[in-house]
Amino acid sequence: MGNQEQDTDASTARDRLRLLMTEFTTPARTDTSPRRTTPTPQAPVDLGVLDYTMKAAREIAALTYAAVPDADPPPADAAGVYQWAYEQTAQSGIEHRIARDTTVHRQALEHAIEMGDEDVLGREPCPGCACWSLFWQADLGKAICVNRNCVDLLGRPTTWTLRQLASRYVAAKYAARRNAT
Repeated sequence: MGNQEQDTDASTARDRLRLLMTEFTTPARTDTSPRRTTPTPQAPVDLGVLDYTMKAAREIAALTYAAVPDADPPPADAAGVYQWAYEQTAQSGIEHRIARDTTVHRQALEHAIEMGDEDVLGREPCPGCACWSLFWQADLGKAICVNRNCVDLLGRPTTWTLRQLASRYVAAKYAARRNAT
């Protein structure tokens, strides 16, 4: 994959994670009752979002160390872990780079969904029918294709995990690069 594509993939994930960290860590105020005389103590940040962002950064760091055991330490800024991972694994084998790119793309999709931007799946073609007909199904934790002709063996709409979508996306990028040379 070329540097421009890497920069785009890494910056998309980085920007979405940074947005989560800056805009979505403020806890939602649940009690707006003016009658309460003593304030209910709350954490200064939304701990669920903070845990989510740290888990994402740890996953990228672990994947990087699996490819390059003597890699430099990751940056303190969780959002900076993506650029760090690309820099540290630039000379890794193709399998490690594909795994890295797949994880980064999957996380970029996850970050968007975590922020409530489920429309991001509309920019992913359905692996089953190649239509732009994917929608997020939160209760399943999967993307669902709404094309009536794209069904599984039981006649139900096809569903795809974010990992499957990311894997297809990265495989197509690597195939295009391989075929271009």
